[in-house]
Amino acid sequence: MKLYYSPGACSLVPHILLRETALPHTLVKVDLGKHVAQPGLDYYDINPKGSVPVLELDDGQRLTEGPIIAQFIADHAQREDLMPAPRSMARYRVMEWQNYITSELHKSFSPLFNRALDAAAKEVFQASLRKKFAWVSAQLGDRPYLTGASFTAADAYLFTVAGWSKLVGLDLSDLAPLQAFLQRVAARDAVRQALVAEGLAQA
Repeated sequence: MKLYYSPGACSLVPHILLRETALPHTLVKVDLGKHVAQPGLDYYDINPKGSVPVLELDDGQRLTEGPIIAQFIADHAQREDLMPAPRSMARYRVMEWQNYITSELHKSFSPLFNRALDAAAKEVFQASLRKKFAWVSAQLGDRPYLTGASFTAADAYLFTVAGWSKLVGLDLSDLAPLQAFLQRVAARDAVRQALVAEGLAQA
């Protein structure tokens, strides 16, 4: 399989899961500013939406949308710890978190990355996003991961999105359960490998 990614973007989630599952894959770095994929391909030819991630399967089919790709990887690898069995409540709980992260956290960062937005407007969006992260931190409490003792696809997603807070000046350092969670996830071998491969950490 082939994963089209941009360092630190939401494509980090399937990258982590590919390493968690040890599924064979290659990485193709995408310059989202120029919409160019190595080696010099027009990325709109790969994904007309212009966004990452894209997972290209062995038969040439391409999957887009991060939560769906994450679900595919876990199912393909038959890793029910990452995405529990179909029709189980545990699976719906992971999907519930996936949906919350994509709709309430992920998309809420978009205005903060918009250089055209003035400081006052950004403060409003930051306050709203901060409140959501505080709620997530409270839900974590003393649990190791979002749904309990097992690391799932939703945890990889929360780790990735929460990491963007440093890029937009959103201080989450006082949210102790969230910070403990981020340290716990960062210590996983697969996560470390993915960060190093994307140039986000030193080997």
